[in-house]
Amino acid sequence: MSRTVRVALAAAGAALIALIVAMFAGGAATPRIIPGLPDEGALTRWALPISKLAMDTAGVLTVGALLAATVFLPSDKGLLGRTALDYVKAASWLALAWAAAAASTMLFTLSESLGLPVMEVLGGNELTSFASQVSQGIALTIVVLFAVAIALFSRGAITAGASGGLLVLAVFTLLPPALTGHSASSPNHSLATSGVALHLVGLALWVGGLVVLCAHALLKRPQLDIAAQRFSRLALWCYIGLGLSGVFGVLARLTSVAELFTTSYGLLVVAKVVAFGALGTVGWWHRRRTLPELDAGRPKAFLRLASGEAVLMFATVGLAVALARTAPPPTTLPVDRAFELLGYLVPPPISIGNLVTLWWFDLFFAVVAAALGGLYAAGLVRLRRRGDSWSWGRTSAWFTGVLILVLATQSGVARYAQVMFSVHMAEHMTLSMLVPIFLVLGAPVTLALRALKPAVRRGDRGPREWLTVILHSRAVKFFGHPGIATTLFIVSTYALYFTPLFAGAMSEHLGHIVMTSHFLLSGTLFFWVIVGVDPAPYKLPHVGRLLVLFVTMPFHAFFGIAMMMMTTVIASDWYDQLGRTWGASSVEDQQTGGAIAWGFGEIPTLIVILALALQWWQDDTRKSSRADRRADAIAAKTGGTGDAELDAYNAYLAKLDKRDRAE
Repeated sequence: MSRTVRVALAAAGAALIALIVAMFAGGAATPRIIPGLPDEGALTRWALPISKLAMDTAGVLTVGALLAATVFLPSDKGLLGRTALDYVKAASWLALAWAAAAASTMLFTLSESLGLPVMEVLGGNELTSFASQVSQGIALTIVVLFAVAIALFSRGAITAGASGGLLVLAVFTLLPPALTGHSASSPNHSLATSGVALHLVGLALWVGGLVVLCAHALLKRPQLDIAAQRFSRLALWCYIGLGLSGVFGVLARLTSVAELFTTSYGLLVVAKVVAFGALGTVGWWHRRRTLPELDAGRPKAFLRLASGEAVLMFATVGLAVALARTAPPPTTLPVDRAFELLGYLVPPPISIGNLVTLWWFDLFFAVVAAALGGLYAAGLVRLRRRGDSWSWGRTSAWFTGVLILVLATQSGVARYAQVMFSVHMAEHMTLSMLVPIFLVLGAPVTLALRALKPAVRRGDRGPREWLTVILHSRAVKFFGHPGIATTLFIVSTYALYFTPLFAGAMSEHLGHIVMTSHFLLSGTLFFWVIVGVDPAPYKLPHVGRLLVLFVTMPFHAFFGIAMMMMTTVIASDWYDQLGRTWGASSVEDQQTGGAIAWGFGEIPTLIVILALALQWWQDDTRKSSRADRRADAIAAKTGGTGDAELDAYNAYLAKLDKRDRAE
């Protein structure tokens, strides 16, 4: 038996043993069966977590294979090497296994939901209804379809761009099942949902990358030292993300520290924390001891430690699956429909003081704001160390945008935006028409291109090269067209509020994240075209930018007027369930929201006009300076002024003077 097979069997065995032990410890293996009530049977009770473990493992390995092909191994001007192509083909087979395991998980999940043995479920139409109407079934159906798509498209992927796109799709395919489990039913479901999503992404990149790296070393494939160095840098960020998301996940499900040691769920969390700490220690040892040995041409020490780390990782995955099968400790929650929908009680009557003090932590946008501020600051530090300068105006604009983003998504505005349409509209206008202006004036792409170093290997793609490829991609050229950006900016607002999309987005935390992210992205795209400093696929003249601005703003005014004239409440079911008893009625509050949409455009328009005027003046100044330098250079060569028209006019005057003298 080869060493590769032994390591694979050890990892699979560790995951199964951890799953079995944790299920007995958490009570999921020996549930209390009440006579007369439906029981799915022992087969479903054990086959469901094993199928889920197989699904998670196949998904993580698919991500790891695509990660190795796209990031770890060097490419040649965007073309994948032979080893990278082998990993893409392996990802195709792994994705098929992923789809099969997801289909099996769907079958056993239905069996558990109905309380019927799996053989009785197969004969009816329940499976079709479950896959198309129930949230868990829809999530697993998405996994099956996307995994099959990854398997098919991987067959023809030969470029780093294609494998990178498949990698992004694979990471997103991991999310739907987890976001419909305990996280969705947690009291603080918004924190739990975002925490689980962040946790899954970090776990998939870390575990999948390490397993494929171990296979790379066991099979004695070339460029192991390069792949290990790149994985080490990625693993550090994954470890930090996993730690933070794990902490927030525990905070969302447990109400006290004592529950960590007095409940089955808490003890499993402690076991997972211990395993996580052990993984961090092994990773630190990797960076300190084994990577230098690998650089020196001694891969055996690295291989031994990496194999042990992979086994420990799969044991941690088994614990995670068992933890998902274990119910969190019961909590005493208010018997309130608003609390079930929001995760908090309806706040007191709105006031300036409450908007300032009643903050609501949104993990997703907190991570976005931290990433935006941290990456920009890192770029500034690198330029400063290199001795390069950067505009204080751009820096101020960027961090002003980040600060407004934090205030709009974390302060009392975020809490009241779920309850009152008028506050929601103020948040919408801020995120789509105010924050983007300051962000695009900060020139983040220009800063990144100056701060990032080119790839060490000629023809390879590092972060700087990937950024350049994205800027020149067909997608950016399409969405960066002024007509497309303007259309998205205008039409999406009407499409959201005059269709059932708004009601659906408000009722689901994931839908709310997508809606709010769209506000931010569509506004950033539009103002990038208007006042953006970064390079763009289409460069409008300043008069054209003003024209686009003046054509666009009236549409928002018309939208506000339409809202002010409406007498029916948008998403009335949502607002009726909240049971708000103070303030204006839902209709009056909606009309106030329309007034906010109608009047809010004045502030962004003024800021954009001032920015355009400054950019126009700076552009004319630069052109005049270039013309003066060119004229001086020509004058130095010819002895004239350097201006062709002025020289011709002077020659004409000299000719007239000469003729007058002759006469």
